[in-house]
Amino acid sequence: MRVSVDDQRCRGHGVCVTLCPEVFSLTDDGYAVAITADVPTESEVATREAIDCCPEQAIAES
Repeated sequence: MRVSVDDQRCRGHGVCVTLCPEVFSLTDDGYAVAITADVPTESEVATREAIDCCPEQAIAES
């Protein structure tokens, strides 16, 4: 599984970081980024939850 964050859609709510800090982080400006494009198998469930819960729908599975 691979993920990316659309920096044009992200508004820095941080839901993804709360749900899956192993995959997502906030930049110094407060916006989310995927710290790894390839999601570890053990983080896939939390990553899918982050995708589903993103208020801006800024996270995409690729």
